[in-house]
Amino acid sequence: MFTTVHLKENNKNLVIKKSCEILRRGGLVVFPSDTVYGLLVDSTNEDAVKKLIQFKNRPIGKAISVFVSDLNMINSVAHVPLSKSELLNHLLPGPFTVILKSKHTVSKLLQSEKGTIGVRIPNYSLVQELVDKYGKPLTATSANMGGRSPHYSIDSFLNELPKSKRELIDLIVDASKLPKNKPSTVVDLTTPKIKLLRRGDIVIEKSNSYFSESPLQTRKIGQYLIEKLLKSGGKKPIVFILKGDLGSGKTEMVKGIASYFDVEKIISPTFVVYYEYDIKNKIYKKFIHADLYNVEDPEEFQHLGLEKNLEPGMIICIEWGEKLGELYEEFNKKAKVKFVEIKYKSEKEREIKV
Repeated sequence: MFTTVHLKENNKNLVIKKSCEILRRGGLVVFPSDTVYGLLVDSTNEDAVKKLIQFKNRPIGKAISVFVSDLNMINSVAHVPLSKSELLNHLLPGPFTVILKSKHTVSKLLQSEKGTIGVRIPNYSLVQELVDKYGKPLTATSANMGGRSPHYSIDSFLNELPKSKRELIDLIVDASKLPKNKPSTVVDLTTPKIKLLRRGDIVIEKSNSYFSESPLQTRKIGQYLIEKLLKSGGKKPIVFILKGDLGSGKTEMVKGIASYFDVEKIISPTFVVYYEYDIKNKIYKKFIHADLYNVEDPEEFQHLGLEKNLEPGMIICIEWGEKLGELYEEFNKKAKVKFVEIKYKSEKEREIKV
């Protein structure tokens, strides 16, 4: 019978220690991730992998991805083409599974018939810490039986399991209900061009170019971009300059970026030029959302004083930011600047270039 541990703020080290103990014994662990609940076993333990395949009702030869802690561990598992290194650094950590040629250091049961392996570095510190502590890649498949939907809560997961499947589980780490994110986007990097095998919440078409089919996807891309930018370190203020036609999704992108700082109820500032929002965080000071649509005369910028906000801890999003003109050089010098262009592809589809 499995043991359940409820994840809390003060027991993360205990959760990692307990999970490592079970994994070393060849056990099966249900664990939260940045997307859905996953099933973890030691990817180098043949018996543990067979147990996982038995649980999933998965046919032999159908590949199963692995979690790694960092880019160094990827190199121990797979061959990374030099031409794809920059893209890999851009995608990971994040909600992506990348397909690479395997080095055959994990169970062959996890590899495809073509000798490839799927690799993930989730944007979720608990999984990264667990894999780092364990020292080996762990399986990264969703916690469900083959052909069933992934799960965002332990209750829904257990409700679909017959007794025979429950008996295969050794440990459940319950982090309560997870946000409803799709499983990771799967991209094949073994071919000259990026090949999309499965669409998640964030779809990349090519290096620094994303695809959105809804306002929600645009917001999630915004969250992803700010997370990546903050992890690059440095103390400079962060500025997003957003370009795109009316209704293309610039404000949705801003809402996604703002939500990372728990800033809600973003209002388009078209007629007042910009709004300031307090950030309840000791590291970051304010979130500023500007809209330069109605600014026509360069002299107007002298009265706006946007450049006075270029201080450490400030997060600034500027719609129609291409109108900054000569001020752009000052922004680029004093801040980390990301230029985002959103283009219509159809009524619902957008291409987002960063």
